Amino acid sequence: MVVPYKEKDSSKREQIAEMFDNVSPKYDFLNHLLSGGIDFWWRKKAISMLRDQKPQLILDIATGTGDLAVEAVKQLKPEKVIGVDISEGMLSFGREKMKKLGLEKTIELQMGDSEKLLFNNNTFDAVIVSFGVRNFENLEKGLTDMCRVTKSGGTCMVMEFSKPKTPIIKQLYWFYNATIVPMIGKLVSNDSSAYSYLPESVMAFPEGNDFLKIFEKAGFRQTKCIPLTFGVCSIYIGKKP
Repeated sequence: MVVPYKEKDSSKREQIAEMFDNVSPKYDFLNHLLSGGIDFWWRKKAISMLRDQKPQLILDIATGTGDLAVEAVKQLKPEKVIGVDISEGMLSFGREKMKKLGLEKTIELQMGDSEKLLFNNNTFDAVIVSFGVRNFENLEKGLTDMCRVTKSGGTCMVMEFSKPKTPIIKQLYWFYNATIVPMIGKLVSNDSSAYSYLPESVMAFPEGNDFLKIFEKAGFRQTKCIPLTFGVCSIYIGKKP
């Protein structure tokens, strides 16, 4: 199992919470810097795929500081978005962001374990997550719980890093991820482990059809994968029967 702090005996869940608490003050800045700003477009594209469903109650898993939740409100105009995350550090910055944007009544951010969701069965019209399932301690368990809280006929949207297939893009991508990302991450956040964990976790993550098999095993149907930006990122869509 890939974890941020290999020298520690704590669980992956505990290490992920610690890692995000550590990087939370610089997280948004580093996200936009390291992606060259393309993460804004990725979120817009991912949320646009839910427009036809017009979901009114949305759950944003591993919400972090709430960027995906904000994009969901902008495009979909739901009644409510609930964001859950295991890092109180990230949530505190997210709550300040919601206040500044005047969205604190529409977007509610709360502590929560994405693999043990404290919601009733068949609660949400849509469940969304960006760059979060890669950090699950048990991927299938987390996806199964996401399916449980999704209403019948509801949609799950997962956006996650994937691995480019074109040779030159692949080489550039891995050089950037293995060399530049940890270096900048260490300089800005003072946590080199967090940004070394990123490429390691992407390498270990089951992508494309491998992810779709787990997605379907968790209970979702009509699944599909949409690669973005030469395959650097992928969107996965599934329906709960």
